Amino acid sequence: MRALLSSDMSSDNSATGPLAHSLSGSGIGWGFVGVSAFSFTVPFTRIAVHGIDPWIVGCGRAVVAAVLAAVALAACRVPRPSRRDALRLIPVAAGVVVGFPVLTSLALQHTDSAHSAVTIGLLPAGTAVVAVVLTRERPGRMFWIGACGGAIAVVLFAVFGHGRAVTPGFGDLYLLGAVALGAVGYAQGALVARDIGAWQTVSWALVLSSPLMATISGVAYLAHPPHATVGQWSAFGYLCVVSAFLGFFAWYRGLALGPITTVGQTQLVQPVLTVIWSTLILGEHLTVALAVGAAAVIGCATVAVRGRVRRAPAPALEPVG
Repeated sequence: MRALLSSDMSSDNSATGPLAHSLSGSGIGWGFVGVSAFSFTVPFTRIAVHGIDPWIVGCGRAVVAAVLAAVALAACRVPRPSRRDALRLIPVAAGVVVGFPVLTSLALQHTDSAHSAVTIGLLPAGTAVVAVVLTRERPGRMFWIGACGGAIAVVLFAVFGHGRAVTPGFGDLYLLGAVALGAVGYAQGALVARDIGAWQTVSWALVLSSPLMATISGVAYLAHPPHATVGQWSAFGYLCVVSAFLGFFAWYRGLALGPITTVGQTQLVQPVLTVIWSTLILGEHLTVALAVGAAAVIGCATVAVRGRVRRAPAPALEPVG
C-alpha cells in the first residue's frame, strides 16, 4: 500500500499541462479501476440498509474511512492542506463524502439496486458539464454525441429496463440529488488532486468531514440501533474501505491525469456492471431490455472516451493605455 501511495504522490504532482494530456490513456485505465470498485457500491448499500439505518450507512462509512485516511496521512507525513486547498476541498466533501453516499442510501429504501444504478449513470454527463465550467477542457462533437447518447440510454434504461414503463418515484429525487452533488465532487476533486495528489484529496476530504459525519452517525445509532446480519455488516465494511476510500485512489488519479470530461465517461460502464452484480448477488431479474440498454450504454461510453478534448485558449490580454 505504501508503494501505491508513494507512486500516486509523485505522479499526481506532475500530472498537469502537456504531460496530463499525453497520459490520458493511463487516466482512462485508472478510471476503469475506480469504476470497477464503485460498481459494487449500490448492491452492497442495498444489502446494508436492510439491517442498518440509512443515515448510519451513508455517514458511518465516511467515519470509518476517515480513520483510515488519518492513519495514511500520518504514516506518510503528509502536510496539512493550505487554507486555499482546504476551501477547495469543501465541494469535494459535500459531493462525494456527504451528499452522494447519504442520498443514495436514502434512495435505496424506495427503489431496487438495478434501477438506482442506471439512474446514477447520468453522473458522467453531469461531471462533464461541471468540468467544462471549471476547466478549459472543450470536448469535441463526438464526445458530446457519446455523452448525450449515454445519458439518454441511461434514462431509457431506467424507465423501461424492467420490460415496462416505470413511473419515477420519490427515490429518484434522492438519486438526482446524488448525481448533482457527485458531479461537483468529482470534477472539483480532480482539480484539487492535480495539486495535492489523488489519495491525499479524498483523505483530507474525509478528515475534514469527519466531525459532521460522526455526529450524524452517533445520533442515528442512538435513535435506531442496527440489528444487522454478518452479511449486512460485511457489505457495510466494503462501503467503508473500498467505496468511501480506496476506490477514490484510482478514480481521482484517473481524473487528475484527465482529461476529466473523457475519463469521467468511463463511469457509463458502471450501471452495466452494477446490474450484473445485482443479478448475481441480489437475485434481481435481468430482462432483455436491460441487456440491450447495457450494450447501448457501453457503445456510447466508447464513443465518448474516443472523442477528442482540447483546451480553450487563454483569453488575450487587453492592451494598456
